[in-house]
Amino acid sequence: MAFSVAPRDELDGVLDVAAERGRVCALAMACFGDLSTWSARHPALFPADPFGPSVFGGIALAMAFGSPGVAPGELRTTARTVMWAFGLDRLVDHVATERGQVEAIVDGCEAVAGGAPPPGDDPLLVVLAQLRDELAARDGWAELAPVWREELGGYLAANLREWDWKTRAAGGAALPSFEEYLANADNIGATFVNVTHWVDRGTVRTAGELRRLTEAGDAAQRVLRLVNDLASHERDQRWGDLNGLMLGVDRAAVTERIAGLTEDFELLAASLATDHPEAADHLRRQVGFSTGFYGVTDYWGTR
Repeated sequence: MAFSVAPRDELDGVLDVAAERGRVCALAMACFGDLSTWSARHPALFPADPFGPSVFGGIALAMAFGSPGVAPGELRTTARTVMWAFGLDRLVDHVATERGQVEAIVDGCEAVAGGAPPPGDDPLLVVLAQLRDELAARDGWAELAPVWREELGGYLAANLREWDWKTRAAGGAALPSFEEYLANADNIGATFVNVTHWVDRGTVRTAGELRRLTEAGDAAQRVLRLVNDLASHERDQRWGDLNGLMLGVDRAAVTERIAGLTEDFELLAASLATDHPEAADHLRRQVGFSTGFYGVTDYWGTR
């Protein structure tokens, strides 16, 4: 029986791709192990239900695909920051029953971000202080810290804003418009996490450079907000969370909007690539990974 062999260059290409994917998987395994062990030390913030292997695995994969060239330990702070944000989201969305409780979370986090010691043994604030101290040991922290605090503040304010929307809607008030909702994309925390990553990695040295990166990060974040919504609509309905598809637009309209936002993002990423190729690549990988990932599942498990 006759058979053909692929040209050598094609075989080399396959091997190279497979090698990169193997490294990504190894990075994800290391990240998964760290998150599992670390979160077990904070059971009040990360209870087993709903924080299980799907959450750890999803975060680990996102970290590894976004930064395939780093050493395993270099993903630790960023991955833990994502995990911390998941813990905060749970407290705001599913534990808090009064606005004062959410305000206390916001005030406490902003105080700790500014350098205050965490009061008592509140795990949310204890962990945030640990993350802050890890970043404070990085070169350039004094210059970059104000931007990190600004992004954290935007993330916290967006969570409070969405809590207000849901609470008022439960009382009969109108939900926000789709555009208002999209403008509140800070509530997913993607830009805050990216800023943490860039500070931790020493990607930039000045606040001006970091703010330039956040502009592209915000564009990516808007894409991620809607890609997430397409994947989690049914779950959000069950859990009482807000979703863009609840605001008078259908899946076709959201899909079209994602395409336009992706084009906007790519223009910013392309302009960023000359001076900051690693950051541009990181954001592109993030958008690409999330598009594929959310097409099948989300961080809480298969649909």
